[in-house]
Amino acid sequence: MKVTRSILEVLARTRHPVAIITKSALIARDIDLLSDMARDGLVGVAVSITTLDNELKRTMEPQTASPQARLRTVAALSAAGIPTTVMVAPVIPALTDHELEAILAASAEHGARWAAYVLLRLPWEVKDLFREWLAAHYPDRAAHVMAVIREMRGGRDNDPRFGVRMRGTGPHAELLRNRFRLACQRLNLNVAERRALNTTLFQPPSLPGAQLNLGL
Repeated sequence: MKVTRSILEVLARTRHPVAIITKSALIARDIDLLSDMARDGLVGVAVSITTLDNELKRTMEPQTASPQARLRTVAALSAAGIPTTVMVAPVIPALTDHELEAILAASAEHGARWAAYVLLRLPWEVKDLFREWLAAHYPDRAAHVMAVIREMRGGRDNDPRFGVRMRGTGPHAELLRNRFRLACQRLNLNVAERRALNTTLFQPPSLPGAQLNLGL
């Protein structure tokens, strides 16, 4: 099924801007549409990379594209002139945070020009599932992981405040921010201007049976 492609076809036809965040390599199938939209500033793509460790990826994100496939997707999108960001997300303290610099370096090598990161969030419907997963797969460090998460969330599993929830607070969060900033500087990420999507070209589709516009 090509549901996403059919949506992109409508957006391309009407020149409607779109921002895409994905962890799937399947987006490379639609490069023909995306590159056309990119020429008019109508699209930006962010590819999420959680880890470069294939075994951890299989445990944490089963049935999703491998880290290598996601990096190849970043390279293909960038080569086609499509503005491409890598999202290091979610960053899991004491489990994946040590990979931050390596993920950014690999992304830069594959043509990414921008990067961002998001700290793991554990809202109500997720927190128990994550604890169970952590206890099942990493029992030796489960308590430590949760302790660092709570330290970065003001003593709670989750902080729902907009903005704060993306980065966290406290010493560990500040260290992560500084590591990200320094790595981006070293790799020339987030240097180029990232322009807002173009909203001036939209052409409303005509509805079946709609009255013709006579230009009066």
